[in-house]
Order: sequence, then structure tokens, then C-alpha cells
Amino acid sequence: MAQAAVSAKETAALIARGEAILGIELGSTRIKGVLIDRAGAPLASGGKGWENKLKDGVWTYDLDEVWSGVAACYASLAADVEKKYGVKLERVAAAGFSGMMHGYIALDKDGKLLTPFRTWRNNITGEAAEKLTALFDFAIPQRWTVAHLYQSILDGAEHVKDIAYLTTLSGYLHRKLTGEAVMGVGEASGMFPIDPDTLDYDAEMLKRFDAAVAGKGYPWKLKGIFPKVLPAGAAAGTLSAEGAKLIDPTGTLKAGIPMCPPEGDAGTGMVATNSVRVRTGNVSAGTSVFAMLVLEKKLSKARPEIDVVTTPDGKVVGMAHSNNCSSDLDAWIALFGSAAKLLGAEFTTPELYDKLLETALSGDADAGGLLHVSYLSGEHMTGFTEGRPLFVRKPEAAFDLGNVVRSLLFTSLCALRTGLNVLYDQEGVKVDEIRGHGGFFKTASVGQRVMAAATGTPISLPSSAGEGGAWGMALLAAFLIRADKSLNLPDYLDGLISGSIGAPVAPDPKDVAGFAEYFKRYHACLPIERAAVDALK
Repeated sequence: MAQAAVSAKETAALIARGEAILGIELGSTRIKGVLIDRAGAPLASGGKGWENKLKDGVWTYDLDEVWSGVAACYASLAADVEKKYGVKLERVAAAGFSGMMHGYIALDKDGKLLTPFRTWRNNITGEAAEKLTALFDFAIPQRWTVAHLYQSILDGAEHVKDIAYLTTLSGYLHRKLTGEAVMGVGEASGMFPIDPDTLDYDAEMLKRFDAAVAGKGYPWKLKGIFPKVLPAGAAAGTLSAEGAKLIDPTGTLKAGIPMCPPEGDAGTGMVATNSVRVRTGNVSAGTSVFAMLVLEKKLSKARPEIDVVTTPDGKVVGMAHSNNCSSDLDAWIALFGSAAKLLGAEFTTPELYDKLLETALSGDADAGGLLHVSYLSGEHMTGFTEGRPLFVRKPEAAFDLGNVVRSLLFTSLCALRTGLNVLYDQEGVKVDEIRGHGGFFKTASVGQRVMAAATGTPISLPSSAGEGGAWGMALLAAFLIRADKSLNLPDYLDGLISGSIGAPVAPDPKDVAGFAEYFKRYHACLPIERAAVDALK
């Protein structure tokens, strides 16, 4: 972000005048809030950790924890503002809320939750996804809201007849905060297919769905229970008094704040990395990993491995999504850290990650013949509804620390590359550069190099990548109140953050060859993972 230096006193005055902009995102393991100025510069931040739970075979979060988490995140951000600038955060110029994309929140006419919130992590809708893909001739992943709905219908779930409103986490948040049943087009594209010409749900597919369930006698049509679709920059209501108290139970935050359309973490990732133009792409790597490539044209046919979604302003995107990325890596790093502490070592968590991840660069190109399969949960890209983290090696494999860490990094990206190969090899998709963000890149020298090897593409990092989706959401809120309403989203982002993208790291040929060998081993050994799932019930 190219801008003149601003003093703390000037920033304090800006915040006191209510001219800062707020973005909050509910990620898989952390709720984060960021306050920015109109130039996009982060001014303050706050956060709250949380974790999903596996209840009766469903990955979920209690909605009470959603609101307590939002309040704790905001309190942390407000405290950061007061500590840095000596002012209370009472109002902002605009705000936006984001959440994990996809999932299933079904509410009745009184706003009561009809069934536990199902997150993106659930792979329990295989029959529905397969049948809807055939019905629409359009790939419907298991994570999508319509797949969860149709699976409930196929299962004869009692709650379906009582649905008055169906949404995702960000849509639920926005409605509770504003009273508006709306959703950004990027997030909506993870509920149901979007027509890129109308920037609305595909009308023909809506008709096919309604016809397919007509015999059930439900009192609703699909579009009638879905949020209204809005593009980036559209007005999406204002923060109500009740909504302000949900965010800030102390009553300090004032109502009436303009709100932008809610988006999912995929959309905020595209914005945060300035990857909304054709032939640009980004990869978000943390608990899960997904690559978003903005396409020059529609896919030639339905590809079950690829989500077809949109940017927040409605351009077609091919998404390769893997449920599992860094969770198993994090568990191993924690184990190594426990061993080090047992021997009396003292270190911070960032130091632990930096030291261990850097050992991967000294490992053998193919990780010495080792193999990890990091499926903590199911992995749709390779056909698993459940996961069992697995480590396998031959007796003669080079079993040392560098190779173990390299194997853990490589395996985090193998399911992702499985999907990218569909785009590269079968659809001829071209991308000039991929921009990365998320926890995988905290040790940037390692994360960039491994990701470049796994994707075969130069990888660059925005300077504010560490602020992640909350910053991207704040930028979308800033776009809502931009001075020049004729400015489109790509041009707007270019004006703010094009100069903050770091130099790309090109793929090292040795790393590429090593990853290719590891990738072959990974797929050859997936039957072992299948046996582990069957054996360890």
C-alpha cells in the first residue's frame, strides 16, 4: 500500500471521527478482526481462537460460540485501538463480515436453527452431490449448501419442510446484524451455481431442482429460501442496534454503520491477494488449502474435482479445494516442540516453526522415500469421507528430520495438486502467477518454495498476507464507500495494493522433480489410507 506515513495522533483522530473501516472473518481456527484506513493500511487487529467439534459424525460449531467469539474478537480489537491510539472505538465508516465458505445453516420462520450447523469440513453428502451434478451437468461439491439440502431431502430429514431461510455462516451473521437476507456473489456461488451473465442463481438449474423435489410437497421454492445475491460494492444494509450489541455487548459500538455484502473466505482471499483479474490466481493454505484461478472461459464440461465459483464481482473461478493441509503438520511440529522442551530448550512458537520448517530445505528432493497422508478429515479430491493421518516408510528410506518435515509439507499439497492437474492438463488453464496467503507461508522462504514446487507456478506473497481474510473483508467494506463509484473492483485493488506484492519465487527444477516423485508415491499408497480408515473405526 503506497501511502504517506501517518502519525499515531492523526490515526487516533481518524478513528475518533468514525472514518476507519472494519472487517471480521470467522476462519476454521481463529476469528480475526482488522481495522483499516481508506488506503487499506491496517491500523489495529484482534482475534479469538476457536475449534470445531465432531458431534454425531458432523463437524460443527455451536452458534452461541459464534457470537461469543465475535464479541471476544471485537473486544480484542477495540483494546488494541485504545492501547495504540488512546481512543475508544465507537463507530466505523463501513464494515463487513466473512466466514468459512459453504456449509448449511437452516432456519425456520422464527429464525430458530433446525439442525446443527454443518461446516465445509463435512463429506457426508456424496449421494446428493453426485445426483445434483448429473441433474445440472455442473459439478456440485459435497461442501455446497445445496448438496447438504438435497442430502437431507434424500434422507427424509424432518426439518426440511420447516425451512424458511437457508444460508452459510457469513450470510447468517449478516442477517442477524442487519436484518438483510443477502449475500455476496462469491459466497453465493458456494451455495448454488451462479449465472455469470446475470450475477444471480442459475435460473434453469433452479427450475430443475424445484421440479426434482416437487413431489415432496415442501411449502417453499429454492430461490425463496436463499439469500438475495449482491455483487461487491452493492449496499447491503446497515448495522442494527441489536446487531451492534451482538458485536459489542458493552454498548460502545454505535448502530447505523453501512455494511457491504458478506463474503466467504475464498472471496476475501482473492481480494487480499489482489487476484480478481483473469489469469491471476491465489492459494489460501492453512487448515485447508484451496487454489483459485480466474478463468478466461467456462470449463469444457463438469469436473467433479473443481468447484466453479466466482470472484466477489462475479468473474468465473476454478477452485481446487483440499480439506486437509496443515493440521497434521501442526501436530508433528507440536510433538517435536514437546520433545525439545523436555530437554530444556526455550523457544517461541514462531521460532519452533522457523527452525523446523527450514530443515525441509536440506532434505532430499523427494523427501527421502518417506510418505505422510495428512487426512485428519475426509478428502473429497481423492474420494475419502473419513481420514486417518498416516506415516509410512520403507526400511531403507532416509528417515531424518529434514525429510520428515519435507514430507509433511509435500503431503499438505498433494490433494491440491490433484485438482490443479485437472485444470492444467484437461482444461488448458493458464496462470501467470499465484499469490499465497495463510499460515503455510509464515516461514515465507519455505512456504513459497514448497508451494512453487507443488503448483509448478511462481508464488508471490502480499505484504499484508498475514492479515488474511479479515483484511480482505475490510477492503470490500472500503470498496462499498469508495469515492469513485465507477471504479471496478480490479482497478480499485490495483490502486491500493498492487505495489505491496512481493517478488515471486519461481519453481526450483529439483524441487519440482522431487515433488513429482513424491506425488506418484502418494497416489500409489492411497490404498493404505483406505485400509487405515476401514481398520480404525
